[in-house]
Amino acid sequence: MRATFKEQDQQKEGLQRHGNGKQNKLLKGAALLGGAAVLSKLLGTLQKIPLQNVAGDVAFGIYNAVYPLYILILFAATAGFPVAVSKFVAERVMEGDHSGAKRIVVVSSALLMSAGLLLFLLLYFGAETIAGWIGITQTATAIRSVSFALLLSPVLAVLRGYFQGYQNMVPTAVSQVIEQLIRVITMVALLLYLVALSYDEAWIAAGATFGSVTGAGAGLVVMAVFWRREQRGERVKLLKTDLPAYGGLVGGGPEQNAKKAIAAGLETKQVISSWQWAKRITIYAIPVCLGAIVVPLLTLVDTFTMPRLLEASSGSELEAMRQFGLYNRGFPLVQLVVMVASSMSAVLVPAIAEAKMSGRVDLIRFRAEMSVRLAWLIGLGASFGLAVLAMPINLMLYTSTEASWTMAVLAFTALFSTLNAVSASVLQGAGAIRTPANALLVAIVLKALGNIVLVPRWGIDGAALSAVIAYAAAAGQNLVQLRRSTGVRYALRPYAVSPLLAVGLMGGGLAALQGLAMLASAAWHVPERWSASAIAIIGVAGGAAVYALALLRSGSISREELRLMPELERKLAALLAKLRPRRSSRGRSNPK
Repeated sequence: MRATFKEQDQQKEGLQRHGNGKQNKLLKGAALLGGAAVLSKLLGTLQKIPLQNVAGDVAFGIYNAVYPLYILILFAATAGFPVAVSKFVAERVMEGDHSGAKRIVVVSSALLMSAGLLLFLLLYFGAETIAGWIGITQTATAIRSVSFALLLSPVLAVLRGYFQGYQNMVPTAVSQVIEQLIRVITMVALLLYLVALSYDEAWIAAGATFGSVTGAGAGLVVMAVFWRREQRGERVKLLKTDLPAYGGLVGGGPEQNAKKAIAAGLETKQVISSWQWAKRITIYAIPVCLGAIVVPLLTLVDTFTMPRLLEASSGSELEAMRQFGLYNRGFPLVQLVVMVASSMSAVLVPAIAEAKMSGRVDLIRFRAEMSVRLAWLIGLGASFGLAVLAMPINLMLYTSTEASWTMAVLAFTALFSTLNAVSASVLQGAGAIRTPANALLVAIVLKALGNIVLVPRWGIDGAALSAVIAYAAAAGQNLVQLRRSTGVRYALRPYAVSPLLAVGLMGGGLAALQGLAMLASAAWHVPERWSASAIAIIGVAGGAAVYALALLRSGSISREELRLMPELERKLAALLAKLRPRRSSRGRSNPK
């Protein structure tokens, strides 16, 4: 009897150690996955700059017309399946059915490979038809080029979901970074090669989109290596270490556990057929896929409206693509700003959800207010800074100042995109999942109508204005719903008075900097692009510093906001104490 009690105690200790280890593994994996996602987005955003510099605005326009179409089709086909696969794999693992987990991979791979093959055939052989829908025949070559990625990406998505089901985020993180890196290398290499051989813009853009194919292939190779390694060693390791910890699941030594686990897998095969697994996975994945395609749809509105409208105004297909390329110059910078907001959102969802589960309405409102205020301050400063510095940034990145006004207007999408991203995350944590998707659907309609009305009148400036209106509408809907769901308050002073004074101070300083720099560069005969680069770099760094100091000094940012970003709080704590030693939080209450 004593031996039995001792064995039970050991089993309880094993379960506790196992649970703590799993929790730590999950937290580390989530952080690793988040860092990999940020790095991948950064590489994907910045890759567009060399394309425009080397190939010009026509090829840049073709690329920006085709790539959102590929992303839409890819998301529609695969976005929900990694989530579904990881869910069902995790369930099989909890029951000790590792063979059943692998069976899910086989069924999902067959399902997605069939869908990928069908979509590849539609894109490859329907490229001319799709190019006709876009209104630019030159996009057909790039559409065919990117279609090959649909043969590889489905299996890549399934394998990522499999490892995530085991709470192993390392393969996904490594494959994401390698995929994006190979994609950028391929794009740059083909870009230089095709330009050197004097290929036309259609083939150059096709070479750029082909990077998605090699990137997906590289990611698939990485996942295959992890899969092969797992097949060789991890299965035996799991049977010998994990299963004994679950004393109530199986008993005896490792060999008996292995036999029982295999028997459990065989029993699962008899109960759940391949068709049933396919049905379950598809039913679970489709809603996620539909939610994931909303954002690409908003980008795709420009693809199917602007080229036709621009061609009708200019009378030339080539000029329409050039104008479309000019219009897309501002988006990489906006995406970088939104990427910062997205990294902040990763903290918000669990924080709001935790407060909701504990029933702390005051804490939900407090955290929601801080999140929205911080997003407003980041987006406001970034938008005005990018707008004032649009001309030197344009010249630094894209070799000319053409369409600088368009870039300045597009800069304000950074404000509303940031608000939209953060408010959507807060709503998700609060349980209002449908509102962000519905808001984006309204934005899609407004963007299409805005393009139809404004592009014939003002060209790409009208398209930029319609983008600002669409994102502002989406953010506005989220904020209204957030007020209803959590009771947040949008006071005038922290949202308008102090931030606008800080923006005015920053804008005045940036305008003075540009004026003095232009006089100095003219007197010293500095090349124009060098001068613009110096103004842009100094202006971004100096403007951000002035804006941040003004916000800290006025009390628009408190220690509570900074605690959402612990590393930033640690660095600024001493400075904040010096600037405002007696009123660090402006009297705001902080629910504990």
